[in-house]
Amino acid sequence: MQQLKQTESDLSSVNSILAAIGQAPISRIYQKSGSDFNYINPEIALIHSLLMEVDKDVQNEGWVFNTEWNYPLLPDSDGCVFIPANVLRMDVSEGQIYRDTDVVKRGNKLYDRYNHTYNFPLDQKIHFDITWKWDFDELPSVFQRYITLRASGRAATQMVTNPQLVQLLQTQEAQARAACMEYECNQGDHTFFGTPMGTSYRSYQPYRTLAR
Repeated sequence: MQQLKQTESDLSSVNSILAAIGQAPISRIYQKSGSDFNYINPEIALIHSLLMEVDKDVQNEGWVFNTEWNYPLLPDSDGCVFIPANVLRMDVSEGQIYRDTDVVKRGNKLYDRYNHTYNFPLDQKIHFDITWKWDFDELPSVFQRYITLRASGRAATQMVTNPQLVQLLQTQEAQARAACMEYECNQGDHTFFGTPMGTSYRSYQPYRTLAR
C-alpha cells in the first residue's frame, strides 16, 4: 500500500463528520503499520471514503475554481494526446461550433470519434475546456464546508438511523451550497451577453451621463 497523505483539512472535515453523527474526534486518520500507512479503524476508512467521493462529485460539476477554457495540449511524437491524471472532464474548445472533431476520454488518452483515431496533428496544439480535480485542501473554504456537510448527510444516512438528523444535515447542506453559488457568481465574471474569452465589455455606467 502506498503512503497516504493526511492534511489538516482532511482531519478537520473527518472530525466534523464524526461530530455530526455523535462520535468522538480523532487525532489522526492513518497509523503506521510496518512500512505502510493504514486507516486507524474501518469506521474512519468509511467516513474518509465518503468525504473523498463527495469531493469528486462536487468538483465534477465544474466550478470557476477548477474549470479552465482554451487550455492547450500538444500531441506526443506518436500523435497521441495523453490526459493528465487529475482531469475530470474535457472537451475541445468551441466544440459545439466547430464540428470537425468529437473527442472522448478512453483510458488515459484522447480519442477522436469523428475521425475514428487516437492520432492528432503533431504540430498543432489542441485547446480544451477542462474540469480539474484538485486536492481537498486546495479548494476554497466554502466548498470544503459544503463537501463536509454533504458527506455528513451520507454518513448519517448509512451509519445512523436518525431521520431527524439527516433532515437537519440536509438543511445545513442546502445553506452551504447557497454560499458556494454566491462564491461562483462573485468570482465567475458571468455576463448575460456571453462575452467571449479574450475580449472586453464595458457595461453602462451612470456617472458617464453626469460627466457630460
